[in-house]
Amino acid sequence: MSFLLGTNGRGKEQLRGATPVNGGKPPGDPHDGSYRDPAKQRPALLDEKLKLHARIIDEFNLAILEKLPRDELIRQVNGYVANYVRTEKISLNQKELEIFCKEIIDEMTGYGPLEPLLKDPTVSDILINTHKRCFVERFGKLHETSVYFKDEAHLLRIIGKIVAGVGRRIDESSPMVDARLPDGSRVNVAIRPISIDGPLVSIRKFSERAFGLPRLVEVGTLNTAMSDLLMAAVRGRISLIISGGTGSGKTTLLNALSGFIPHQERLITIEDSAELQLQQPHVGRLETRPPNAEGKGEIRQRELVKNALRMRPDRIIVGECRGEEAFDMLQAMNTGHEGSMTTIHANSPLDALRRLEQMVTMAGILTNLASIRGQIASAVTVVVQLQRLPDGNRKVTSIGEITGMDGENIQVQEIFRFEKDHTDSAGVIHGDFRATGMRPHFLQNLQAYGIGVPETHFARAM
Repeated sequence: MSFLLGTNGRGKEQLRGATPVNGGKPPGDPHDGSYRDPAKQRPALLDEKLKLHARIIDEFNLAILEKLPRDELIRQVNGYVANYVRTEKISLNQKELEIFCKEIIDEMTGYGPLEPLLKDPTVSDILINTHKRCFVERFGKLHETSVYFKDEAHLLRIIGKIVAGVGRRIDESSPMVDARLPDGSRVNVAIRPISIDGPLVSIRKFSERAFGLPRLVEVGTLNTAMSDLLMAAVRGRISLIISGGTGSGKTTLLNALSGFIPHQERLITIEDSAELQLQQPHVGRLETRPPNAEGKGEIRQRELVKNALRMRPDRIIVGECRGEEAFDMLQAMNTGHEGSMTTIHANSPLDALRRLEQMVTMAGILTNLASIRGQIASAVTVVVQLQRLPDGNRKVTSIGEITGMDGENIQVQEIFRFEKDHTDSAGVIHGDFRATGMRPHFLQNLQAYGIGVPETHFARAM
């Protein structure tokens, strides 16, 4: 028996008792047309990797494993995996077996059982509820996975790798942490004592290919008329806010809209965890920093916004506005940085404006509510509302224009809205994007840039 096996190891004999996938038929037979390269993660092979991870976690002494020289690790794992592939009758040639072994080793020395999910392009979120259960989001729907952690200590070791990679720490005195994986994926971790039952981990995966606006139209997030209006607004330096709940697609839309900013402009981005994928050549990226173990060295978004104003930006893009930095963001929009953009957590355009008011007051500036609303009305022109519907689809449910003040209240006119019609037997929500018949006031400002939007886009459907 391999010295990597722990005291709970059941040995290779147990492999013979496993139930082969597909009733014992080799998945992806090379002769039946269904075979695909294992590097492309066909579902059957991904399932086998998850099963193999569970076996390795059960049978290998993980503490020794992490200290083993890589060449010895490769030798032992290659033998173990080759035996598994033979026993389970997985159809792989020698080259494919080498690739499979290499992937398993990379995963064992990386983030363990999470690696297959991190490499799966269909997974957008990974949610770990203690070491006992793991869920993923695919196409807007949550599914429980067969990812397996040996115990809480095993999960904590993987958490330790994640946070150590970005110079953070997590322990009882500091039980929460935000981190970022090397590929840009965002990670939030909470452990005991604040997480009562054990570690909670949320990973928002970084998409290597950002969705463009045409792709968002194609998948039904918005229609062509709405896309044309937002595209024109960005090109014409119209400041806007993207509002929505968690996971509604705010950052995706912000990325898509940023693609229409002229390449000659200088952009400064400000984020808690850098995930914007701007394609312009003149981009400066700033990221907040949490306090160190002594509670010092924190750099907040407000300080970054203030600093950005000294960096000669044409536009400032704040990944998510959620505190006192809102005041400085509005000041920037009002003082020559038109066309700046940000996102905000809110369930409706009205809620977004109320939240913005609250965040401005957090800056500690002594001013009355009417003055704050006046600043918002003069700084922000467009509010875009996103929503993730119960069927998992993401929709732009409203595009509104701030037209000024009515006494002490901000005036907003809705230009487009998504109206739900019915839900079919499969739970899919059907509806239409409809113009309200209101023509945006800012269209005349776009004419100075030679930008036009067809008037027919705003005709109310009868």
